[in-house]
Amino acid sequence: MRNLRWLSILFIAVLVLSGCSGFSKGDSAKDAKNEEGENGKVVLDFWTFWGSEIRRPIIDKIVKDFNDSHDEIEVKHTFIPWGDIWTKELASIAAGSPPDVVINDINATALRGQKKQAENLSKYLEKDDISGNFYEELWNATLYEGDSYGIPFNTDTRVLFYNKDAFEEAGLDPEQPPKTWDELEEFAEKLDVKNGDKYDRMGFYPLFGAGTDIWMMNADKVNFIDENDEVQVNTPEKLDTLKWLKGWHDRYGANNINSWQSQMESQQGNPFFSGDLAMLVQQPTFYTQIRDYAPDLNFGVALLPEKEPGNGNTSWGGGFVAEIPYGAKNPDESWEFIKYLTDKEAQEYWAVKNFDNVANKEAAESAATSDEFDENGKMVYQLAVEAMPQTMLTPTPIVAPDFPTLINPEFDNVYLGKKTPEQALEDAQEKVQKLIDQNK
Repeated sequence: MRNLRWLSILFIAVLVLSGCSGFSKGDSAKDAKNEEGENGKVVLDFWTFWGSEIRRPIIDKIVKDFNDSHDEIEVKHTFIPWGDIWTKELASIAAGSPPDVVINDINATALRGQKKQAENLSKYLEKDDISGNFYEELWNATLYEGDSYGIPFNTDTRVLFYNKDAFEEAGLDPEQPPKTWDELEEFAEKLDVKNGDKYDRMGFYPLFGAGTDIWMMNADKVNFIDENDEVQVNTPEKLDTLKWLKGWHDRYGANNINSWQSQMESQQGNPFFSGDLAMLVQQPTFYTQIRDYAPDLNFGVALLPEKEPGNGNTSWGGGFVAEIPYGAKNPDESWEFIKYLTDKEAQEYWAVKNFDNVANKEAAESAATSDEFDENGKMVYQLAVEAMPQTMLTPTPIVAPDFPTLINPEFDNVYLGKKTPEQALEDAQEKVQKLIDQNK
């Protein structure tokens, strides 16, 4: 799966740049009769970006199973290429002719609710309260002013992959991965194999597979803008984290870091597969790349190490929701399909066939023991399920939807040596606060 973190940023940019504070339902949507298919069925247009040779057959099978089990509704799956689906959906809502169901980014669900780009699902949830089926953090991300505007479909988290053979070679217990930040540093030093100014093996670099923001949340469990719209960028915990990350950057040096990073951009050439990188933070779905490109790799997985004992193994995730676009012609029928799409059977099928983390708790727990996974697959998926209750999301704050564009450059300034961590966080805090003040 593509990195959901960058999807969230791109999707939010589309919403912001659309310049639309809201949509009114066009006459064509208000007055149109339900489209009828064969035998008088209501036809639903279901938009996704799942068009790959792996994912499309899986979602098409779920759609077929739904159609075969319903006499009055027929779902047609429409594939819209990645990157086009969001702008086309917004245009269709503005024109009064949106699809009936669409897959959207979870972290911007509340923003779409506020902008009247998604239907309020409260009347359906009063009758069919399915909120308890999903991880709490995912469900809360769908809420705007207490009402849900989308139902969680799939998600992700971050875990630590490590090379057991490299551990044994370095004198480390391959069954005891690092549990804290101090142990990460201790283990990395033992795993490093230096050759002059370069490395034949790099033990660990925290910004491979995880961003500065993820480590900051790991440290203090607080988003940059909290639930009360208070800016929490320049805090003691986040400052400690930025200093810690800068220390790693200085230790390995930009040239070595950039060299390893360029190798990681090639799936088959990832240095973790060759043993040149001993530990790596990644999504659990990274296992499918190990399976396909390095099947003989002797590896383990662990929760994201905590800052210090008792601090918690907090991780970060994103995901997608199934929602009814504002002004959709067949909302009642759309709700029936969304219930099916997010219920245990369809969710478990998606999880097992894709090796993807799903939002339905019962389905995820069942998938972790699936006989369709080998032992390594079960190991990784079970660890992902264990990580989910400790995984934070970053719902887009209504008061400052595009705030990441203000703080990310400040992090870069630190790693480039242009600013001290203290100055960068002070400047980032001030910029985000100013943005909120302007938007209120």
